[in-house]
Amino acid sequence: MKKNVSVFITCVFIVIPCISSCASIQAVLYPDKGKRIPPVPEEILGTGRTNHKALARFLCAENPLVDADFAENFAKLYIEEAKIEGVNHDVAFAQMCLETGFLRYGGLVTPDMNNFCGLGSIGPASPGEKFTSPRIGVRAQIQHLKSYAVDAPLKQELVDPRRRYVKQGSSPTIDGLAGTWAADKEYGKKLKKILARLYENSFAPSPIVS
Repeated sequence: MKKNVSVFITCVFIVIPCISSCASIQAVLYPDKGKRIPPVPEEILGTGRTNHKALARFLCAENPLVDADFAENFAKLYIEEAKIEGVNHDVAFAQMCLETGFLRYGGLVTPDMNNFCGLGSIGPASPGEKFTSPRIGVRAQIQHLKSYAVDAPLKQELVDPRRRYVKQGSSPTIDGLAGTWAADKEYGKKLKKILARLYENSFAPSPIVS
């Protein structure tokens, strides 16, 4: 009997506080974990559901060679620039992941170009546009996405050199980017799959590890 009481006391005063502590740590490191996984958005415009830490964590999980500090600052650029133009930053960030292979590149576009969505990348003679900084590259992508989504003026000075080629408001949905932004008819589906993985990574419950 005394042995059972001792075991009970151990569970109450040692094990349970430990579980509580681990849960608290999880809540700090992964604030969105355990929340209901949101549906994948259909439209380009809107408000993203993830924060910069979740975006950075997803990017680093898919490409461990990406520096964690760089990933967080990079994610902040997407959130800031997308908010200004009313573009869903989850959509824009997922598109960057698709276009660059999670910053692995390997095609015509190279990291020094700060071109995160393949703007103007047509072939060896036209590898793509170059931008002076990551922020300007992100801004150009956001402006290009907005041009597809809606016929409306930009909030910031134009940095997208290919905006004039877009029929503004012609593709307000993610699926509409297939065959327009990219020739790939599966482009929209691929983008949505990355968004689904992003939300799974950001919101699915994580097991508590002691």
